[in-house]
Amino acid sequence: MALRLGDVAPDFTAETTEGVIHFHDWLGTGWGILFSHPADYTPVCTTELGAVAKMKSAFDQRGVKVIAVSVDPLTAHQGWIGDINETQCTVMNFPIIADPDRKVAGLYDMIHPNADNTFTVRSVFIIGPDKKIKLTLTYPASTGRNFVELLRVIDSLQLTAKHRVATPANWVDGEDCIISPAVKDDEIPASFPKGHRRIKPYLRYTPQPNK
Repeated sequence: MALRLGDVAPDFTAETTEGVIHFHDWLGTGWGILFSHPADYTPVCTTELGAVAKMKSAFDQRGVKVIAVSVDPLTAHQGWIGDINETQCTVMNFPIIADPDRKVAGLYDMIHPNADNTFTVRSVFIIGPDKKIKLTLTYPASTGRNFVELLRVIDSLQLTAKHRVATPANWVDGEDCIISPAVKDDEIPASFPKGHRRIKPYLRYTPQPNK
């Protein structure tokens, strides 16, 4: 059964390039991203892992741990890391899960028979501090993932988890937010002292509360 938003992310124990992990323990009390790869030594995934390695400090600043999973064994991962470092001009700095028995792939519904009955699809899961899934995305094999967009989503998720706002289309950190419909008009001055502008009764904007 496919995982849905709000489901608890399945826990597991697995070998990784940085040692054995117990997933929920590894996540701790922070946020996490789990993203899958159909196999080692695949071209698009090589660029993705390199991109995330270069961006890791941005994830760290947001308290987000990143981890990848591929169905190949640990020995293959080690060789692939050498290629990633060489071709992407970086140094791998986060773990890759070895999943040769497809245990993690099964838990996270990463085998889609209509796409391929052997390899995992290229999925992304953002997991909150409560261990619940906050976002799922599945990409085709031909399209590299946009990790800048995932950072934008994390900024929105972390903001809206703490404040009674939503973020509009194409929002980026620092821009105005939408006041939640659950907030009554007479609550706005106390809740949003920076002010607000009312476009419609259901569409009210305010400066980003945590800026």
